[in-house]
Amino acid sequence: MSKPNIILILNDDMGYSDLGCYGGEVQTPNLDSLAANGLRYTQFYNTARCCPSRASLLTGLYPHQADVGHMTEDDGVDGYLGNLNPNTVTIAEGLKRGGYATYMSGKWHVTHFVNGPKDNWPCQRGFDKYYGILTGAANYHQPRTLTRNNERIEPEDEDYFLTDVISDEAIRQIREHTEKHSHRPFFQYVAYTAPHWPLHAHPGDIAKYKGRYDAGWDQLRQERLQRMIEMGIIHRSWKLTERDPCVPRWEEADHKDWQVRRMEVYAAQIDRMDQGIGRILQALKDSGQSDNTLIVFLSDNGGCAEEIEKDWQEWITRGGEQIGTSKTRAGHDVQYGNDPTIMPGGEETYQSYGVPWANVSNTPFRLYKHWVHEGGIATPLIVHWPGGIPAKGELRRQPAQLPDIMATFLDLAGVEYPSAYNGQEVKPLEGFSLAPTFANGPPPREVLYWEHEGNKAVRKGKWKLVCKYPEDWELYDMEAGRTETKNIAADHPGIVKELADLYEQWARRCKVMPWDKLLELRKQKAAKR
Repeated sequence: MSKPNIILILNDDMGYSDLGCYGGEVQTPNLDSLAANGLRYTQFYNTARCCPSRASLLTGLYPHQADVGHMTEDDGVDGYLGNLNPNTVTIAEGLKRGGYATYMSGKWHVTHFVNGPKDNWPCQRGFDKYYGILTGAANYHQPRTLTRNNERIEPEDEDYFLTDVISDEAIRQIREHTEKHSHRPFFQYVAYTAPHWPLHAHPGDIAKYKGRYDAGWDQLRQERLQRMIEMGIIHRSWKLTERDPCVPRWEEADHKDWQVRRMEVYAAQIDRMDQGIGRILQALKDSGQSDNTLIVFLSDNGGCAEEIEKDWQEWITRGGEQIGTSKTRAGHDVQYGNDPTIMPGGEETYQSYGVPWANVSNTPFRLYKHWVHEGGIATPLIVHWPGGIPAKGELRRQPAQLPDIMATFLDLAGVEYPSAYNGQEVKPLEGFSLAPTFANGPPPREVLYWEHEGNKAVRKGKWKLVCKYPEDWELYDMEAGRTETKNIAADHPGIVKELADLYEQWARRCKVMPWDKLLELRKQKAAKR
């Protein structure tokens, strides 16, 4: 078989159980179809936050090794420069060495240079064509760092909606490749911002979910749990985590109409993305390349529990309004903050779905984006390749994480990871190919590691040692209860020490700075300004 085309689809701030094929009630027929005709991984992990996840995914390294150990701020120390370092190779750069054409549509978010210099913009990091935003979150109607190749641009028309245009551009790239470069395999990275806040969606999509969430978060968590058990995604004996302590019982909740609307809009955002994925799949089918195209879908972190406050407006609109706008396209004020007197969904609002619904999104797990308990790092992973994976509709339970994606792509493309690139020594690849697991082979790696904002974890076999900063280590048997409801650290001090030692060795090697020291460094820098 010739080298496969590869399409990598990443979405933003979506919980583990939101997709229909992972137990959710959101209508995702196109992703469900990929899962039914491919593989679903139940224990694949991201790194709990957008920037570090993207850095790790793109380079096959841990995020600190790529200098995006936190976000895209430059803290002036190795590991935290907020900008991909030159000692890395991206997936696109690696696959180009194997003859691939490379395309990207969507969110970049691995550099703090959005106006220049451009050395870490997509077209300088291996992509032949690029369309998307350089920053993170965005007003879906007026994204402010919109870029085509190396030129900053403005939204093209009055009906602009970012999710739709990310899909449109991906389709255009596939069609142009078929017309002009069909003799070459292609790699395409489609990075949606949906369903990251703000809660913006088409009215027709929101209407599809009218009444679907009226039963409230408690019942919906139970319904998801049951579907996940029936699908075999989680074990029947695993205990559902408690409702978040800051969230009331649904029967006692205030502003139910507004609460329900938040989740309706969130579901509509995922729905719209899935519609776009369906159109991408149709373009691929029209090109005659479906059978030999590997499609991989995942999310950058777990559900986001951030509650947008009114005073966020100053932060969101500062610096040239990079991730939000003060006015709508019609000149009306944008209302910032999760205000229950204002229904979300329209361009004139800037809200999030918050703690209670993130708790639903991450069913049955603990915590959210930012943290490295399962709710922050567990992601759906769908792998579909008709010409290369005979299995259809099967689950894979082998634990793996983001650096393994690049290793897999290079393996399947027959491309060797370089020791140097553009005259720079390159850090060794940290990932392991998932290809053996396609046929249900053994897990690719023995140990998995995480750190974000002082939250840290290490997993070896069935054991996971995890810390919610600044608290103590917790230990969990992931076979007996992956929902992390029974901390057994006191019962196994030897295992705690073994895993803690492994973590410390990894942290030193990857230049992970203790979070309290990084915060003190930032405080000192701020005082000098």
